[in-house]
Amino acid sequence: MSGAPKARAEIFSVASYVGGESKLAGVNRVIKLSSNEGAFGPPPAAVAAMRAAAAEMHRYPDGHMVRLRQAIGAAFGLDPERIVCGNGSDDVLALLIQSYGGPGTELIMSAHGFSIYEIAGKIAGCTVRKAPERDLTADVDAILALVNPATKMVFLANPNNPTGTLLPRAELARLRAGLPGQVLLVIDAAYAEYVTRADYDAGVALVDAGENTVMTRTFSKIYGLGGARLGWAYAPAPVVDVLNRVRGPFNVSALVAEAAIAALADGSWVPTCRAHNTAARARLAAALRAAGFLVHPSEANFLLVDFATPERAVAADAFLRQRGIIVRNVKSYGLPSCLRMTIGTDEECAALAGALGEFAFV
Repeated sequence: MSGAPKARAEIFSVASYVGGESKLAGVNRVIKLSSNEGAFGPPPAAVAAMRAAAAEMHRYPDGHMVRLRQAIGAAFGLDPERIVCGNGSDDVLALLIQSYGGPGTELIMSAHGFSIYEIAGKIAGCTVRKAPERDLTADVDAILALVNPATKMVFLANPNNPTGTLLPRAELARLRAGLPGQVLLVIDAAYAEYVTRADYDAGVALVDAGENTVMTRTFSKIYGLGGARLGWAYAPAPVVDVLNRVRGPFNVSALVAEAAIAALADGSWVPTCRAHNTAARARLAAALRAAGFLVHPSEANFLLVDFATPERAVAADAFLRQRGIIVRNVKSYGLPSCLRMTIGTDEECAALAGALGEFAFV
């Protein structure tokens, strides 16, 4: 017999997701500002809880994650029965697409939205449509203009990665009101904990208002558990039922669950990290603008900096790498003249500002 197994054609329709780099050849001390990780790592209590749980790693975890869902519910004032956990929020997003998408369906996202939506959508066989943005912000009217009978899902990162922009509560409600009831709106609020604006809602109100909206969240950002992989969704009961049918039976590690429960119990962690991010982001943006760079407003834990041309952005990236600083080139997001820069510690932000201050005169 000859030949070889062939994968579905959709698998080859997109390039694999590439995470932020973490190492540079010949550089011992790297400042990694390429993956929007929490500036201070995980809470010490989370590390201790995971270490303590390691002695039981031969035991399977609770497949329903009851204690974890209860802890999330208590922390955010949500019904634990309407929470589903996953191996990072990417896991939950992919499960939603697999469940409600597929061949013959369409998924709408904004032009510079998080790339996982497109990757997971195309792998599932969906047609992915991208709505133009206005000032790098999702445009409700542009999204609604793309809706047709084949539309099954709309994905919105709010705040958005990599632009850092968001839709305020009223615009989010207008989007939901303009969508047909059978279209699932998925609000990816991975950076919600960093937002300080009074007109922001992470999505809870819209989830509670009906049966056609889902909010996803993550422990990878402000809680510093990116390497542990834990995300969750708050959804209407029928969607929860669907997710529980399609998710893996043990899709969250027992060790990760204990770390997350401990992180949620540290009441000072989020406000402290948020306050640092707000102040450090403002200082870094001011320093870069003073050096002559265009810095887009951001509500998340990163800045999008425009260097006017793709060539200048590549040169800036190379200049930073020579100094041991890694940021993120976002050419793949249709922003070839921009670099995305995570807000790190004060020391890391100062090093970044100083290096780009030097680059401005190159």
